[in-house]
Amino acid sequence: MIFLNDLLEFRFLQHAVLAALLCSVICGIMGSFVVIRRSTYAVGAISHCALGGIGFSRYLQVVHGIEWMTPMLGALLAALLAGGIASAVRARATEREDTLLSAMWALGMALGITFMTLTPGYAQDLMGYLFGDILLVSTGDLWIMAGLTLLILGYIAWSYDRLVAVSFNTTLAELRGTHSARMDVLFTLATALTVVVLVRLVGIVLVIALLTLPAATASRLSTSLPRMMLLAVGISASTLVLGLWISYAWNLPAGATMIELAALVYVAALLKRR
Repeated sequence: MIFLNDLLEFRFLQHAVLAALLCSVICGIMGSFVVIRRSTYAVGAISHCALGGIGFSRYLQVVHGIEWMTPMLGALLAALLAGGIASAVRARATEREDTLLSAMWALGMALGITFMTLTPGYAQDLMGYLFGDILLVSTGDLWIMAGLTLLILGYIAWSYDRLVAVSFNTTLAELRGTHSARMDVLFTLATALTVVVLVRLVGIVLVIALLTLPAATASRLSTSLPRMMLLAVGISASTLVLGLWISYAWNLPAGATMIELAALVYVAALLKRR
């Protein structure tokens, strides 16, 4: 009952619950497409490149006095750049896609750590960006999350039929007039926006799990994509809010607790006999 009592009293806890509910919407919808398109590795590369943007933006703020370059803006720009590179790699590169994505993954982490080390008095916040801290979500963060969530939902509503066609049968979609390469670029950029929303919640390391585990669980319990997305939204909301509740009551890391609950639900779905 401590959590419920504090929820009515403290603004930071209300912000955390609102952030969890906002993120559960895009986790369920975008996560479903990520799972059926088998693009989780690209999500990992984009999320770790976002750390490079966070470190660079904070370096510009502290060392060079560029106040408007906030960590969220840096993460957004780096994620969009990484998403564009990932799309180009998928469409044109002669190298193996997983090799180039691994290189992006490692380079993004390395740049982020380097810039945070060069920033005076800021290296200690590295753990916060790697593993997140939902209790530090501010009103400004909520507005950014809400705006990006609406933008992502608008994109899904606008391109749903074509995105479904490309996700399940690219050749057939192209024969029916869909530009699959363009759809892939737009989806990758939408994924980058999703990563930026989730980084504030669970951190860069845990973004992949949060984006894929609820959707993967829903795929085991549903027989159509719309039902899968709705179920994934419900699973995301339940695990995020319950994980926040447990972590607050037992003084545990919130992001890790949320992912552990999502993993338990996924294992239970795997063991479920139809």
